[in-house]
Amino acid sequence: MRRNFLRPPGTPGEYAADLVRVLGLVSVLAVAVWGTPTHVGVLALSLPALLVPRFLGVRAWFDIFYGITVLVAAWSNVLDLYTTVVGWDLLIHFVCTGVIAVVAYLGLADLRVVAPPRAADTPRRAPVVLAVVLGLAVSAVWEMVEWVGWAFITDDIFVAYSDTIGDMAVGGLGAVCAGVLLASASLREPEASRERRPSARSIAT
Repeated sequence: MRRNFLRPPGTPGEYAADLVRVLGLVSVLAVAVWGTPTHVGVLALSLPALLVPRFLGVRAWFDIFYGITVLVAAWSNVLDLYTTVVGWDLLIHFVCTGVIAVVAYLGLADLRVVAPPRAADTPRRAPVVLAVVLGLAVSAVWEMVEWVGWAFITDDIFVAYSDTIGDMAVGGLGAVCAGVLLASASLREPEASRERRPSARSIAT
């Protein structure tokens, strides 16, 4: 993982993905000057999330899409889009939960908790099932964070039973799409894949 993170960008897509991470940092600095502490906290939470794909060595197109999705989700809080734009909340939960489920699965595969999604001995249905489990878990944590923010930070955060259930259901659908993507497409850069492939000697020992 560390080697993936330290590897310098080599393609326009990789430079663009790192630019998205820089935009995340600039967003926090800008809101620190013109926004509220709550908004700063929301955007600051996105910074660690933006770094995870760098450690995992995912393909640049997915890295860019993931990073933009995370930033849009964070800025939607700052701009109050969740309560002012009809359906925006559900759309973000669908897309954001899906990409986070992908990253969570790849991270667990790196830690050897789950099998790589496209390994020869991994059933095609396994990534779909596990991605849904991860997506629903992410949705539950997301709703818990929203409740904590509403209960202890500001009551401007909208929390309601029907909203919570709807967000989790839509997040689960996004996770289904994430599982299909994991099972059908290669999301790793070739260099990152080679780094994790065990040598014949290590297998023998």
